[in-house]
Amino acid sequence: MKIQLKETLLKILRWKLKELSKLTIWRYRPGIIGITGSVGKTSAKLAIASVLEGERSVRYSRANFNNELGLPLTILGNYEKIEGMFFWPKVIFKAFWNVILKKDYPEILILEYGVDNLGDMKYLLSIAKPNVSVITTVGEIPAHVEHYSGPEEVAKEKAKLIESLPAAGFAVLNYDDETVMDVKERTRAHVVTFGFEKGAAVRVTGFEERHESERPIGVSFKIEYGGSFVPVRLDGAYGRTQGYASAAAAAVGLIFGLNLVKISAGLEKYAPAEHRMNIIPGVKYTYILDDCYNASPQSVYAALDVLREMPAKRRIAVLGDMLEIGKYTMQAHEKVGAIASKVTDILFAVGPRAKFIAEGARAAGMPKRNVYEFDTADEVGAAVQDIMKKGDIVLVKGSHAMQLDKVVEEIKSF
Repeated sequence: MKIQLKETLLKILRWKLKELSKLTIWRYRPGIIGITGSVGKTSAKLAIASVLEGERSVRYSRANFNNELGLPLTILGNYEKIEGMFFWPKVIFKAFWNVILKKDYPEILILEYGVDNLGDMKYLLSIAKPNVSVITTVGEIPAHVEHYSGPEEVAKEKAKLIESLPAAGFAVLNYDDETVMDVKERTRAHVVTFGFEKGAAVRVTGFEERHESERPIGVSFKIEYGGSFVPVRLDGAYGRTQGYASAAAAAVGLIFGLNLVKISAGLEKYAPAEHRMNIIPGVKYTYILDDCYNASPQSVYAALDVLREMPAKRRIAVLGDMLEIGKYTMQAHEKVGAIASKVTDILFAVGPRAKFIAEGARAAGMPKRNVYEFDTADEVGAAVQDIMKKGDIVLVKGSHAMQLDKVVEEIKSF
């Protein structure tokens, strides 16, 4: 009975939020930028906001608000977290009065569209249809693929974001991702591509990780478009993911009439979200590459690439389960282990699925004495700290449910 009541109340809440969001958009007519993808949505969102904020009135959420409840929260107000027993009544009351009594409202909304299951995108689009849609990365084994028949179905679900665009709209697509480019014919809107590969309309070149006396400080690269280019320096941001986010943001900036100089200046204000490729000091004069917010095969490969390029006496990886990849679980974890064996000196595998990471690493030739297995994050922190030595760098990466942020807390120096 309690479960039925809870489900009924949730349905009522969803309906109220949906209708109030639709009324708010009708009332204020903001431009809407929609972002989807299996990797890099939040980074792209923050980079786009950094580029546009100096020129336009913009709203976006720093929280991971990208589902049936989160997306309306961004439309209805500047909410960063859900808290308190009266939170939802306050949201509904405030939204109702904001529709009736017209107030200041941002010119542009930047919204994340998260799709865990078939039908999710259709529902989110029934709330808000973008004028500009960005697809970051889908990859060979996307996040949440266990809820779909395969990667192609994931791509088709995400492609609904560009299918819904008007003819005068813009689809901003990752040129380097074949799965993304395979759906470009599904839109009647103008297509603008971004990426590292030659052929991308907005291209990243000269990408470098920056270090000072073996201390990682950020990345630098050039953004090229139409025969012109500008240099970009990002402090405290690491990995090619940041290059992709910046290129997507540059493409959106160009769509809104900004020149490359203004775009470069805007990107200087960009900083990645917490637990997403953050470098922080670790105990014993080490560094931690904190990328523990979430994990999919594509994002783990990218994180290991960053670790490979980092100057260090030893490279240590703490890798947790990658969840919601269904029938690809064993092969994906084993492949991560094989890659990690070539990148890391010491490997910690955390979780029941991560045992396949350990097996993959040993099968690829990594010495057994350098591979450790743990069931939970609560167990691994002290073991990692015992092994760490001055000059090491430690990558911490796993799906959100694995709670590897506990490991980061235990081994950081402040």
